[in-house]
Amino acid sequence: QVQLVESGGGLVQAGGSLRLSCAASGRTFSMYTMGWFRRAPGKEREFVAAINWSGGSTYYADSVKGRFTISRDNAKNTVYLQMNNLKPEDTAVYYCAANWGGSRWYDLRQYDYWGQGTQVTVSS
Repeated sequence: QVQLVESGGGLVQAGGSLRLSCAASGRTFSMYTMGWFRRAPGKEREFVAAINWSGGSTYYADSVKGRFTISRDNAKNTVYLQMNNLKPEDTAVYYCAANWGGSRWYDLRQYDYWGQGTQVTVSS
C-alpha cells in the first residue's frame, strides 16, 4: 500500500515556474515507477512525465518536454516535478501516481495508487 500526497501547486504568471512535490508513505516507494498526470477543465486526465525506480530513466509528454523535469529522492520517499516556462494551457489539477511493474508509463491504467491532486493555475 502506498499513499501519495501532492503539494506545491498555486497561481503563477505565464513564463513562471513551480515545483510540485509528491510525498509517499510505505517502505516500497523506491520500487515503483512514479508518474505525474494532469486534468484540465473539461478534459480527460493526461500523462505528463514518469521516472523509473532508480531515477535513471525518464519519459515526458511532448507538450512539456524541455520545460518540465521529473526527479525523485528515494531517501525522502518523494518525487518532484519542476515546471518552468509555464503556459496558460498547463493549468490543471496535477496528480502523482505509483506504477508497480507496468511498462506503459504514459498509460494511467498502469498506475496502482494516486494522490488527491494539486491545482496549478497559469495566468496569461
